[in-house]
Order: sequence, then structure tokens, then C-alpha cells
Amino acid sequence: MQRRRRFILSIILITGLLSAQNSIVKQFSSAIADVAENANPAVVTITAEKVIKMENQFQQFGDFPFFNHPQLPNQEYSSQALGSGVIVDAKKGYVLTNNHVIENAEEIQIKLIDKRVIPAKVLGTDPKSDLAILQIEANDIKQIPLGDSDELRVGEWVLAVGSPFSANLSHTVTAGIVSALGRSYVMPGNEDHYENFIQTDAAINPGNSGGALINLDGELVGINTAIATGGMERSNRGVGFAIPSNMIKKVMSDLINKGYVVRSWLGVYIQPVEDKVARALDLSNRDGALVSDVVKDSPAAKAGLKTGDVIVKFNGEKVTDPSHLKNIVSSTAPGEKRKVVIMRDGNWETILVKLEELEQESTTFAANDDNSTSLGIEVKNISNSLAERYSIDPESDGVLVTGINQKSNAFEAGIRVGDIITRVGTKKVTSSKKFTSLIKEMEDQDSLLLLVKRGDRSSYFAFEID
Repeated sequence: MQRRRRFILSIILITGLLSAQNSIVKQFSSAIADVAENANPAVVTITAEKVIKMENQFQQFGDFPFFNHPQLPNQEYSSQALGSGVIVDAKKGYVLTNNHVIENAEEIQIKLIDKRVIPAKVLGTDPKSDLAILQIEANDIKQIPLGDSDELRVGEWVLAVGSPFSANLSHTVTAGIVSALGRSYVMPGNEDHYENFIQTDAAINPGNSGGALINLDGELVGINTAIATGGMERSNRGVGFAIPSNMIKKVMSDLINKGYVVRSWLGVYIQPVEDKVARALDLSNRDGALVSDVVKDSPAAKAGLKTGDVIVKFNGEKVTDPSHLKNIVSSTAPGEKRKVVIMRDGNWETILVKLEELEQESTTFAANDDNSTSLGIEVKNISNSLAERYSIDPESDGVLVTGINQKSNAFEAGIRVGDIITRVGTKKVTSSKKFTSLIKEMEDQDSLLLLVKRGDRSSYFAFEID
């Protein structure tokens, strides 16, 4: 009898546990469904019409020189890129996406969840973080609030929303966890970019670029950007990367308010503290950034940093690697003094560094929300490599036009890639940063006058501001 009672009690206990587990699973499933339902209307599908230019049809086979034939004509063809985007301000129509989705696009169309197709204009781009801000004019749209990516934990559940492979698969929702934080050196050949990726195993595929990574509070914590496949295939293998929302906040604010991203620079060449280096320098750990060179007249040089120093802390934050230091420095306001803790000759030292603003190497000039100016011109400071590529004098004054929207008034006026802009009106252009400020001064005017040097001849070009 007693044995029978124990058996009955065991059955009751097991049944109760199973019921509780089912209830927890249902609650979790319901929470994911609620987040997806709320987020989906704020995720959009982006199609970008691009003109692809190639010097000749065999350029892709550059590893085999005998295929390159310089006498073949240049090739130009149209291509359509597919990506995703996220509405972050419904009132102003701001849409976040990746720069690589809309880069060099002649026309951008955005498709909403209700199947409306709306043209978009570029407000600003930042290739070094691979972010872009678009703007649309539409009523009855929904936004996703930006969350705090610093609060994310490895193992936390997240959802990815986007349009993998095809516009017909728009608003695909996948679930996974945060696999790692602070990933860098993810994109080969982009060492000068700013990377601090969230890694996730939520399925991300081509077409998901620019889409949303969302936490279970329904907040945008990242913009999906890249995948690692481990082979030639382009599909998901469980290793995807997203730009964290806290990086997005600064880039977006700067692009809207200034037209470019304000970053500070330290002026050092740095490398990881590898095991052999750490042992040679008698370091107890492998964190930090080893200074391999100091740029002359840079903030680092003025503060007294030297080759061989190991930077272990910046403004009280422990430095894990060179990429981490680069991100910390770039996000610090120029002109501010910061304490830098270094290891030098086996001793700890603290140095005070006054940061300076990083000169803009490339700026795409576009509108902010308060005006409708859009030059459609991309310029860069003149470097030796650009001078060689465009057959110009590396000592030339001004900025080099490296890209131009063929539908812009500037293009219609006659400005072309390879031109050197030396003046805005009567004011001299000394850098892309100076060009930015001069253009902003002209925002209230109806027309713009640029002095352009082409070959040995300089000419003024006048055109209406869009």
C-alpha cells in the first residue's frame, strides 16, 4: 500500500514538473512572438540600383596577370543590390542600414511591410563603420527604439529580422543567442575600419545586411552586417556579426547634425601584445596595445608616448587589444585630456594626452534633417596613392572628387571624378573637413560656386543646390 502511494505521488510530482516546464516554454515562445510582431513593421527591404564600373572584363582575375588586357574597353553595367534597413525615427523618416548596401547607388527604393514602395534619399554615410542613414517620406510607419548594447551578455537571446536572399523573403525572423562580444578584425582588408561586432548564431544571410538585431525587450541592439561562412558558400553557418547600437548612436547623431562623423586620434601605430612580445617585455598578461611607432606632431608625440610603450588603460578603461583602443579613442570628444596608463621599461606610468580631431579622409556630402542640400559629391584628401591613381600632382591644393551622383546638379554642371576642388565661392579648400564646413555655411543659398582644377586648367562651376 505504501509503495503504491509513493508511486502515485511520484506520478503527480512528475506531471506537475512537466506542466510547469510547458508553461515556461510557452511563456518564452510567446515573448519571442510578441517581440517579432512589434519589430517587423519597422524593418524594411532596400533595393539599390548601382552602376558597376570595371577597367576591363578580366579585372576580377588580377592574380593571373596574363588575363589582364589593358587595351580592352572599360566595362559599365547596372546592378541591383538587396538589403534591409530599420526605421529608427518614424516622425522624421530615418532609416538605418549598412553603407555597403547603398554605396554608389543611383536610386534607392524602400519597401515597407504593407508593400508600399517609397524612394529614399541618403542623409549621410560612414564607410569606416559601414553605416548609412536614409530618409523617407511616409505616414503610418513604426520605429524600433535603440537599446544599450553595453548591457548585452554572452548567451542572451536575440532576434534577427531582414530580407535574406530575396525581397520575397522579407521580414524573415530568426532567433539565436549572443555568441561573443567585441569582435574585431572580422572583415579582411578593412583594417582601417572601426569594428566592435556582436557575434550571434541567429541566422543571417545575404540580404540581411542592414537589418535588425533585437533583444527580448524589443530594442534594437545591433545592425546585422556580415557573416563568416568558412568556405566559398554565401549562406549562414551560425557565425554572424552586427554593429552594436552604442556605436550606431554616435555615428547617426554626427551624420545628422554635422554631415560627417567626428572622431579623435592619438597618433600611434599599434599592434597586439602577442605571447612572445609579452615574454620579451616581461608582461604578466597579453592585454593592451604595443606602440610600434609614433606619428610626428601627433597628440601622442606631444604627450611623450614612445615606441615600445604598451598602452594598458585609456581613461580608466582597460585596453584589451589594438582595435579596442582604436574604438575608445575615436569615440572620445576631441580637445579633451585623458589619462593613459602605459608599461615602459618594466614600470607603470600615467601620461596625460590631449586628443585632436581625426582629419576626414572621405566624406559623402548629403542633407541633414533641417535642409534639403545634397551635392552628391564624394571627396577625399589627396594622398600619394590617389595622386598616382588619378595622375595628379600629390602636392595639389584642394580635395579630390572620387565619386559623384550622375543625377546631381553638380554632375550636370560638369564636375567629374578626378577633378580637384580648390575653392568654395572665394574661400580656399584645404581639406575635406574644411570643405564640409564651407558647404554647411552655404546651406541657405540657392546656388553654389566651386573652383575646380582639371589638368592644368582651373574653372568655376556654378549650380543650384538641390
